[in-house]
Amino acid sequence: MEHFDASLSTYFKALLGPRDTRVKGWFLLDNYIPTFICSVIYLLIVWLGPKYMRNKQPFSCRGILVVYNLGLTLLSLYMFCESKREQPRRSACASRTDPSTQQQLPENRLVTGVWEGKYNFFCQGTRTAGESDMKIIRVLWWYYFSKLIEFMDTFFFILRKNNHQITVLHVYHHASMLNIWWFVMNWVPCGHSYFGATLNSFIHVLMYSYYGLSSVPSMRPYLWWKKYITQGQLLQFVLTIIQTSCGVIWPCTFPLGWLYFQIGYMISLIALFTNFYIQTYNKKGASRRKDHLKDHQNGSMAAVNGHTNSFSPLENNVKPRKLRKD
Repeated sequence: MEHFDASLSTYFKALLGPRDTRVKGWFLLDNYIPTFICSVIYLLIVWLGPKYMRNKQPFSCRGILVVYNLGLTLLSLYMFCESKREQPRRSACASRTDPSTQQQLPENRLVTGVWEGKYNFFCQGTRTAGESDMKIIRVLWWYYFSKLIEFMDTFFFILRKNNHQITVLHVYHHASMLNIWWFVMNWVPCGHSYFGATLNSFIHVLMYSYYGLSSVPSMRPYLWWKKYITQGQLLQFVLTIIQTSCGVIWPCTFPLGWLYFQIGYMISLIALFTNFYIQTYNKKGASRRKDHLKDHQNGSMAAVNGHTNSFSPLENNVKPRKLRKD
């Protein structure tokens, strides 16, 4: 295994250049094998999990879903928010330790680090902001680690037998992000890498708070913004492409190859998320309008408040009475 890891490291160095030494010794970052194994296990569970659950009753998971989504909401908020104190208190939800040394650190947020480092929107190198770069690196490690935690999204779908939610988009996005961010953390762990993570952390605050609330049945009638979360995700990808393209047009010391890769990856997500949006909302809306018009033409109403009635119209359920012969 050590020989294989050494061979991989040699290949990566030849392809991508030397690693960033600032993350040497950090948890999960020294070699690629743990990240790769986690991804393979994830894909195996995606494949075998629904088969295992086929003849079993679905699990509710309601309580743990509330806790899980709340935890990811707070973690995403921690990564995004602007806040810094000279003597921070320890939080049960977010550790204040450096993954490499386990020493206590000041609070680090993406917005704070970007602001203090006077990051350039158009292009920002990876070694130009001193200690602010280290703040960005520390919080982006949490961002990378959160992608491992988010594998649980899929596992909950399997346990609850919501297999229709395990789409190509879902699996592609979850499996690829963990691997991509291992490489980002080892070669470009700060600088221009901050922007997409900042936007994504904000979107995840909205998304996981929605999922957490939807785990409570009494809250579901009041949740109306799921459609706008998808729109926010698409906007996030477009803004990331614009900001990444600025680094190509007005280059700095940030490696151009990473910028081209990010643009390509964002385009793939836009294509998949746009298809998801059309399939989920536009076609559903068109189908509802068609059913609504048909029901009115038949003199009945089968859809109320956006929910299809499972009962057929009354006229179709009444049996014809026999005529009296007398």
